Amino acid sequence: MQKHSLIAVAVALLAAGCTMAPHYQRPAAPVTATFPTGGVYDTQPGATGARSANGQAAADIGWREFFIDPRMQRLIEIALKNNRDLRVSVLNMQASQAQYRIVRAGLFPTLNAAASGSAQRTPRDLALFDQTISRSYSVGLNASWEIDFFGRIQSLKDQALAIYLGTAQARKAAEIALVSQVANQYLTVLELDDLLKVTQDTLTTSQESYRITKLQFDNGTGSELDLRQAQTVVETATANLQSQERLRAQAENALVLLLGEPLPADLPPGLRLGDQNLLTDIPAGLPSDLLTRRPDIMEAEENLLAANANIGAARAAFFPKVSLTGSFGTLSPTLGGLFKPGSAAWSFAPSITLPIFEGGQNVANLNLANIQKNAQIATYEKAIQTAFREVADGLAARGTFDQQIQALERNTFAEQRRLDLSNLRYTNGVDSYLAVLTAQTDLYTSQQLLVTARLERLQNLVTLYQALGGGWIERTGEQPRPADAPVDYGAASAPVAASAANAS
Repeated sequence: MQKHSLIAVAVALLAAGCTMAPHYQRPAAPVTATFPTGGVYDTQPGATGARSANGQAAADIGWREFFIDPRMQRLIEIALKNNRDLRVSVLNMQASQAQYRIVRAGLFPTLNAAASGSAQRTPRDLALFDQTISRSYSVGLNASWEIDFFGRIQSLKDQALAIYLGTAQARKAAEIALVSQVANQYLTVLELDDLLKVTQDTLTTSQESYRITKLQFDNGTGSELDLRQAQTVVETATANLQSQERLRAQAENALVLLLGEPLPADLPPGLRLGDQNLLTDIPAGLPSDLLTRRPDIMEAEENLLAANANIGAARAAFFPKVSLTGSFGTLSPTLGGLFKPGSAAWSFAPSITLPIFEGGQNVANLNLANIQKNAQIATYEKAIQTAFREVADGLAARGTFDQQIQALERNTFAEQRRLDLSNLRYTNGVDSYLAVLTAQTDLYTSQQLLVTARLERLQNLVTLYQALGGGWIERTGEQPRPADAPVDYGAASAPVAASAANAS
């Protein structure tokens, strides 16, 4: 009766999921309650024809709605299916899931079927009734169970579950980052295309100027100084062209690496850099929203939960371990007698192990668990601070790039007019060729700065979209997938995390 009562109490404790882990309380966010305001943060984009997010949060906007370039959409789709870094993050998640199942199995009894046979010879001088050969055969079931009175195994299971859910969030963060990386790399390729066009146009113009200047020099109407000045523009543009072509090829190689396969030949037509109409008014929300929208922050919190559960396991190590082992089957000296009446055999062996002297090992393990938790608290707080900084930086950039680009556009127009007027004055003999050379160089610089600023503006919008938690869903209005969704992008499958959480 006492044995049955003990088992009933153990089952009740297991069902309650009792552990010695400290009560978890989420640390306060070490940032202000709102993002910075005033100054550059109040200047919002207002470009003509800009698309609006209509107040939707970044996490609710599908990447197909944020990026409207069909070629970019196709490239993102390919990368999500083939990128090797993303594949590794998925495999890491699956490995953590398997480890969680291994640890969880320790909560349940083990049952094994066993069959054995043995033969032994005893010296005749020691044999009883001259039976020097003895044999025994057995068939039965063996069972063992560690009753988790103090929640040691439960704490280890909670730790493994939190680690698994943390790797699932890491996989989600990797996928969101991949969407951003592909978009930014594609935009870099477009920027280099525009720079190549600017450089090629400059080279064509400078070559024509050099041809005219050389003709004048050959006819004795021009100076060698003018000739060499014209030549410097040609050589500079030629060198820049080679550099940009090299960078263009390398940028495409980087894009191919992200895709995980060569660029397909059937890609749809794409948009030019200046036609990339990204959403520019996604609301930032509150910093507290990042706790549920940023997978890297959720990963850091899961790691903190794992460290908290580990303290419970370290505390439980100070208390006794109660184990039950038993077997039931048949035992016979002959193989044919195994299943005859009277051959039944059983054993039951409960045991209690109480640590008395461990050389300070349990104390050190508990101290280590507490230190690791404190380290995870700092890591969690740093993740929040980093996310706050990334969003704040993105907001500051979003509020200034439009005006910067407008100023650069006006400057480029002015530089073009300056070059036209300098050419006219030089042709009429009013001014020297140095004025033309200076105007041509300044125009080329202004055009490059404008292209670069357009790229930086677009990349900032992409990065801000990622920093606010966008890029996980494909289309706006879709139900977000669980962080441990199936490997195939867009595949429909029952979420594993839900079943894992239910099993806990």
